[in-house]
Amino acid sequence: MKQKEVFQGVPGMLRPFKEFIEKKGMKAGDQVVYYGCPGTCTPFVELLGFAVRSLELSQVFVPYVDESKAQKLALVPDIGMQAKGAAKIANPAAVVVMGGLSMPNVPVTVDQVKSAITKYPDAATIGICFMNMFEKAGWLKSIEFDLLIDASIDPVNVWR
Repeated sequence: MKQKEVFQGVPGMLRPFKEFIEKKGMKAGDQVVYYGCPGTCTPFVELLGFAVRSLELSQVFVPYVDESKAQKLALVPDIGMQAKGAAKIANPAAVVVMGGLSMPNVPVTVDQVKSAITKYPDAATIGICFMNMFEKAGWLKSIEFDLLIDASIDPVNVWR
């Protein structure tokens, strides 16, 4: 079993992600490709991208696993990371699988995701999910992550 560490809040997701990228020796121009659900995963991808903005990586968001619809992520001053036009995937240094893909009723299977990411055998494989989604969906049996960040958003307090 890999070593487990516990952190708090949004920085608890972002700092370990950035540290992993830095320890892998990724440098300006290296590509990081995020696979996730449009809309729901996109804000988290933007947060992760913002966390590593100083490294000047080439960052790409792929909706589901459709690489023909890949979008480059770019820093928009005073806003953060945003999708900004078509992108080509070229020998990524890391692939990031977002947990939204493993949720029920999402039109992607673990085999499709595995097929997409195994095209890049030299890339580090990172998983980012909430509330044990990869475990609940059984994806940890099929995909071996070099880094897995599993965050909790429980409880969610709402005052009306």
